[in-house]
Amino acid sequence: MMARVAVFALTLLAVVTPPVLGARDGDSEDVVLERFREYLRITSVHPSPDYAATTRLLLAHASSISLQSRVLEYVEGKPLVLLTWVGREPQLPSVLLNSHTDVVPAEKAKWLHPPFDAHMDEAGNIFARGSQDMKCVGMQYLEALRVLKNSGFQPLRTLHVTFVPDEEIGGHDGMGKFVASPLFQELNVGVVLDEGIASPDSHYRVFNGERSPWWFIIKSVGSPAHGSKLFDNSAMENLMKSLEPIMRYRQSQFDLVKAGLAAQGEVVSVNPVYLKAGTPTPTGFVMNLQPSEAEAGFDMRVSPLTDPNMLESRLKNEWAPASRNMTYSFKQKEPLLNKKGLPLITAVDESNPWWPLLQAAISEAGGKLGKPEIFPAATDCRYLRHEGIPAFGFSPMVNTPVLLHDHNEFINKGEYLKGIDVYVHIIRKFLAFEGGHSDMASRAEL
Repeated sequence: MMARVAVFALTLLAVVTPPVLGARDGDSEDVVLERFREYLRITSVHPSPDYAATTRLLLAHASSISLQSRVLEYVEGKPLVLLTWVGREPQLPSVLLNSHTDVVPAEKAKWLHPPFDAHMDEAGNIFARGSQDMKCVGMQYLEALRVLKNSGFQPLRTLHVTFVPDEEIGGHDGMGKFVASPLFQELNVGVVLDEGIASPDSHYRVFNGERSPWWFIIKSVGSPAHGSKLFDNSAMENLMKSLEPIMRYRQSQFDLVKAGLAAQGEVVSVNPVYLKAGTPTPTGFVMNLQPSEAEAGFDMRVSPLTDPNMLESRLKNEWAPASRNMTYSFKQKEPLLNKKGLPLITAVDESNPWWPLLQAAISEAGGKLGKPEIFPAATDCRYLRHEGIPAFGFSPMVNTPVLLHDHNEFINKGEYLKGIDVYVHIIRKFLAFEGGHSDMASRAEL
């Protein structure tokens, strides 16, 4: 379905109660932090995220720093905000900064402070759902652009900033549909920055690939029987025979991580998430009846370093063999290869001109960059890498515990403010890059 595109006029923005915008030079730290905390207070949480409120806030900020803005709805009620700063040479491949506006639920009773109050304690820790994942990054983009605009910087390349919905539930109605649209092709994107993970030490983490979700269900069938009867190939027996090799494989992958031979993003994780069998009644399960069906669901995350054909062969022949009256199906199965048949990994060598630019920018900002990693979960970067576009996962948080999706998620105000400066260096470096069209050569071959 063609996107509904809304270009918000000043009359619409005038009815918005704006945040503390302060587009002048010299905004105090308190003003900058309050803009962030206001974003955190919006309950854009599943299953009913308040996307209308995030959209109003983001458009108000865009207006305050003179960014072009469009709102796209590929699915009704799920707005994607697209902001643009046109460069002096707009024919050059553009830079895209992406973040998502949705967050996962939080168990309020298990938090020190209400998860949508954006409480800041005496140590400067800001507690809120989304403070790490990833409202911090989205607002840091805008604050960095505010600094660059106020400094008089004029970009060579065009910059686009996207705030997308639904990343936490797969991104299919957000980034997935956006990348498949004709409008996205017109943007001529040359490189993408998206979310990363906090670093407990002093090195920033950067991700050049990620594991693909393969969520699968195995199901076994057999004859029903009295609970006392012993017979071969019951549904439960066959399911249990499958659980054993799956858990052995899980342990073999985990052993590599424990031994320091591989990072989590480099192995396959497979975890059981539900078991379903038995004959239920209003007062419990029937105990003297062996069921005729049994099934189990698994969340499997597959590294781009994995041979997908060998893994599916294992699933078909060992974990759910037809010889034991078993079947398997996928709830979600993301590709491991891009359109050219290559792994979904962004190059971090001389073949990718954006990589040394990123390294130099972080160094100039006074930061230290760790070894590139495979992201252990899934992000919207996978949609871009599938198109052959270089994409880096990066969230500027060091000396910070990893708390995405955890209780008491927080970011310290010092790390948040420092991250803005890091993005100032990165964005300036990327937008001043004179690499011409050669940096898009590999994508043009796809």
